[in-house]
Amino acid sequence: MTSPPHAREWLTLDAAAWLPLAEAHADRADALTAGHSARRTTGARHPVDDFLYDYYGVKPSLLRRWHPGPDVVLEPTPSGPAEHSTWRWYTTGADGTVRLDVDAYLADRGDTVRYVRTLLAATASRPAQTGCFGLHEWAMVYHQDDTRRRHTLPLRLGRTGTDAVVDSHPIRCSHIDAYRFFTPDALPLNSMHLTRENQVEHEQPGCLHANMDLFKWASKLGPAVPGDLLLDCFTLAGEIRLLDMQASPYDLSGLGETAVAVETPEGKAEYVARQREFAGRSATLRDRLIRTCDDLAG
Repeated sequence: MTSPPHAREWLTLDAAAWLPLAEAHADRADALTAGHSARRTTGARHPVDDFLYDYYGVKPSLLRRWHPGPDVVLEPTPSGPAEHSTWRWYTTGADGTVRLDVDAYLADRGDTVRYVRTLLAATASRPAQTGCFGLHEWAMVYHQDDTRRRHTLPLRLGRTGTDAVVDSHPIRCSHIDAYRFFTPDALPLNSMHLTRENQVEHEQPGCLHANMDLFKWASKLGPAVPGDLLLDCFTLAGEIRLLDMQASPYDLSGLGETAVAVETPEGKAEYVARQREFAGRSATLRDRLIRTCDDLAG
């Protein structure tokens, strides 16, 4: 087979090798999204689990799509080229092989790749900060009328108790997409003024939202991200979302979840321990995403 026209090293997989990978990926995606898919048929909502779908615009059908990565060539099946041949940014050779057209992809998404790499590398270069205790969620309801809250769940400590926690703790949020949802009275309480323009300067690897956003960046890189990496990021984001809500001011007991009471020493210790564990796992995924961006450059 003639090598594709790009200065790269290519891994060629025959159908017997890549078809089981694609099937296993689809099965894993189906298992991860089963709860959400079942709820969609009844119109039910889950304030923890459905967040990823709403906030990141996740579509289970797209999660099922297995992408091999930018350096893999898929040989045809007995019935013809891989289904990827009909997907955007893939190209099909005269011999029926299919691969990501890296040049075409970069022509369209090169700016995104460069931004994602810059942000992820900057985040990885900093030490993890673990002193925020998840108080961004508390700042989102500070001095707020209950009818305007983002979630209909009751406040675990009530209105007065919730505001008292914010008043008695320093607010150290480093993530713009949490900070932008602070109430007007909470914004000046934060230790830093965050904007989209200074996001690269402030994101740090201990932040739950920065680590949850690894799925966001994997999604934005689209077919350049191997399927297992995308689902690893999605899985981690779901686990982080649970802690985010357990440590929030909301009462999750009706959902069968216990609170991480960050207003107490014990809750703070649990939060930090889990935050550090997530930071370690996120560091591995962040490095894989950075290497994916580098691989695209050849």
